[in-house]
Amino acid sequence: MHMHVTSSAVTTTAIPDSRTLPGAAAAPQRWPARLWGILAVLSLVLFLDGLDVSMVGVALPSIGTALGLTTSSLQWIVSGYVLGYGGLLLLGGRTADLLGRRRVFLIALAVFAVASLLGGLVDSGPLLIATRFIKGVSAAFTAPTGLSIITTTFAEGRARNKALSIYTVFGASGYSFGLIFGGLMTGIGWRWTFLMPVPIALIALAAGLSLIPRDRPASGGGHDVLGALTSTAAMLLLVYDLVSAPDRGWTAPVTLALFGAAVVLLGAFVLVERRVPHPLVRLGILRKGTLVRANLGIVALLGSYTSFQFVVTLYLQSVLGWAPLTMALALLPAGLLVVLSAPFTGTLIDRFGTGRFIVGGLAAMSAGYLLFLRVDTHPVYALAVLPTVLLLGSGFALGFPSINVQATAGVGDDEQGLAAGLVQTAGQVGSALVLAVTTAIITGDDTTPASHSPAAMLAQYRPGLVFVTAVALGGLLVSLVPLLRRRTARRGAAS
Repeated sequence: MHMHVTSSAVTTTAIPDSRTLPGAAAAPQRWPARLWGILAVLSLVLFLDGLDVSMVGVALPSIGTALGLTTSSLQWIVSGYVLGYGGLLLLGGRTADLLGRRRVFLIALAVFAVASLLGGLVDSGPLLIATRFIKGVSAAFTAPTGLSIITTTFAEGRARNKALSIYTVFGASGYSFGLIFGGLMTGIGWRWTFLMPVPIALIALAAGLSLIPRDRPASGGGHDVLGALTSTAAMLLLVYDLVSAPDRGWTAPVTLALFGAAVVLLGAFVLVERRVPHPLVRLGILRKGTLVRANLGIVALLGSYTSFQFVVTLYLQSVLGWAPLTMALALLPAGLLVVLSAPFTGTLIDRFGTGRFIVGGLAAMSAGYLLFLRVDTHPVYALAVLPTVLLLGSGFALGFPSINVQATAGVGDDEQGLAAGLVQTAGQVGSALVLAVTTAIITGDDTTPASHSPAAMLAQYRPGLVFVTAVALGGLLVSLVPLLRRRTARRGAAS
């Protein structure tokens, strides 16, 4: 459930602009039509992002069969996107500072449209993966820039909260509708899952050119290009090493060399961040316990769900022989739960706090994964699949927004964007890493997913499902620690 609903990596500065819409700062109760138009464009792009991710997820087995991709190659269609997104997300907002929000947003959206078109035309697995990486990079610029356009167009308070609420619902709806459209488009041909977003992106681009107000770039500051390059290269090397290690051997010289290179690059990233005047990450912020736990929580939540969706898509289509649309309808309740809960989540978090919601969300997801471990080759949907789908939807609805709120709680105004960007980057890169390990576990040999009997494929997938469950349980334990400490402290004070 790759919803970039709260991609709040807002590293841009609210720069006054004489051409900003009249009345936006005053937050009138009745918004003018152009203000609604700006929000519609930004929401449509976020909707498109969720739509694209879920449509491609539904189409994975068909893509693998058509292009003859192995399971490890197939997962790069997912990992390529999230690595492009997570690797450059922190840089995306800063670039909008330097070049202008409107310009960066529209250029990135145009790149998304071109990459979508190319993805629907190529006949090569590596080229398809390359287009997915490019689309991830474009999302790394549209997500934080789109959100910063909202925060600089709508005045803080009720107007901005209303705008962000609408924006959030569109992101969740994109994922839900993507499941349905993915099933329909894959039934026609898997290429349509890549081609369908093209006209929508072009409509959004044309509307954005007309509606989004021009803004002035920041007069100071600079890119941390070296930091972006070292961190992205390190993540790419690490994930590639994990995915390809089963073929070469975990102790093979190439495997160890790639791992060593990734560690060196991460070390270089730390050195760069300590010395550059405008680092992507001020390392001192990582001393904040709530932020660190939020980052670990988002890795557990998104990492486990991304990997589960990958495995369960193969299971339902390759093992059970379900049609793509049937599978999409089977998973749809999870997305609908997120959409329906979005308007109420903020109020509930204010009342009960983030800690309980994060624990509840990861507990629900862990229970869902545990229940799914009992599936066989002839499951009854209502008994074996639906309970897991409902638990995962509930867990995501509880945990995802709570983790994002906790990540930015107690952080100074000047580092809100940094904290939000860190948690989103952790979620995307963590998803790629967990998926890489899951794929390494379930890939027994270099064959396509459809080359085994249903029983053999299920036996091959089950260890991956166990690992996914362990990741969620690990996140649950981390989130429980502060609650248990507080309870112990209260008991000690009472005695």
